[in-house]
Amino acid sequence: MKVIRAKSAGFCWGVERAIQVAREESQGGRRTVYTDGPLIHNRQMMDALGKDDIQEVGDYKSEEKIEINDESEKESVVVVRAHGISPQRRDYLKGLGLPFRDGTCPDVGIIAGKVKSHAEKGFSIVIFGDPKHPEVIGLMGYANDKAHVIANESDISKLPSLGEKVAMVSQSTMFTNEFKHLSNLLSAKYPGLLIFDTICGATKERQSDLVDLVKEGADAIVVIGGKHSANTRKLAKLAASYERPTFHIETAEDIEGADFDNYDTVGVTAGASTPEFIIRKVCERLESF
Repeated sequence: MKVIRAKSAGFCWGVERAIQVAREESQGGRRTVYTDGPLIHNRQMMDALGKDDIQEVGDYKSEEKIEINDESEKESVVVVRAHGISPQRRDYLKGLGLPFRDGTCPDVGIIAGKVKSHAEKGFSIVIFGDPKHPEVIGLMGYANDKAHVIANESDISKLPSLGEKVAMVSQSTMFTNEFKHLSNLLSAKYPGLLIFDTICGATKERQSDLVDLVKEGADAIVVIGGKHSANTRKLAKLAASYERPTFHIETAEDIEGADFDNYDTVGVTAGASTPEFIIRKVCERLESF
């Protein structure tokens, strides 16, 4: 079987940076690193990081109180994951009395800066994204209760009156075509709308490379990544929209050979939290058929 791998499959630079930060603070396991929620949405990678005593605490949304093991004789440090957090959560974490290191993706930091600065100037903020995603929850905290989240057309119709000064941003991992569509609709409702396309370059590249897999003749698409990863689920959704059989898997063990009997060429891509060793094993297994 021929396997075509997307050029952008695997870690984005923001995830790589967060992992690097956590490993630097761990010092090879000599210190315990507590990450506020899962550092990345990949169970296998979190297991690997656990060998360096990098531990997930808190919850997915970064909302719950954190319990720290006070009995450990090792020094501990708190690390913020790539999704970022609200200013209120930042104050809480720093109040734990442990060394603090910020692993927020700089692209997310730029979005937070736009939300904060425009909210302070009196703008109502519209965020295109998933209201339950930790990135969006964090961004909301910078808006001084002036932010509203939309995910589709019906959400726009439910918006209250926002006044004349409105600014729109996007969660970094959303579909570019959906952002453009919703921003056009919102512009019709608010002619003075300021639009900031804050979908990150890695997300745009990943979506574009997936389209290239289809153009290159992939009969089916394999998307590798955690089932809870937002950007991976979006990749799987995008692949299915091109009427290609799509398989969202986490590891090579999830692949059933019989599922690929009717395909000569398979395209492979992966979410931003998927490590290289998993992608390589998946490609090797597919090539063995």
